[in-house]
Amino acid sequence: MVLATIITRTFEVPWIKRMMKPLAQWYVNAAGYRQMGLRYDDLIPEENDVVQQALKRLPPKEAYDRIYRLRRAFQNKSNASGGKQLSLQQQILPVSEQTKPQEDTRYLQPLIEEIERERQEREDLDSLVIKR
Repeated sequence: MVLATIITRTFEVPWIKRMMKPLAQWYVNAAGYRQMGLRYDDLIPEENDVVQQALKRLPPKEAYDRIYRLRRAFQNKSNASGGKQLSLQQQILPVSEQTKPQEDTRYLQPLIEEIERERQEREDLDSLVIKR
């Protein structure tokens, strides 16, 4: 959470934002997840309780789309070699099926932040000391 705050505050400074934006775009292209049809939030590990709860709060359509993107990225059925994984074969999708920058929006992170705020509020209220 601290790293996210640092990054957010860094991008509030205009000259740093102008300097970092091309570097960030280069990194996204180098990461290659868009070429496999994934969005940034698809890369968040699911082993965390907070992420599990956020996944349960996703609208049904968004949850279905997420599973579809993950399956498509890790199992290419149109492949002549028997449906091996795109990631293992280091293949990319056709340009028409790749995730475009305007489609790569954060859909899971806002839910994760909301759940973390709820947990923090619950913790603060549980540790509340009442003075009489």
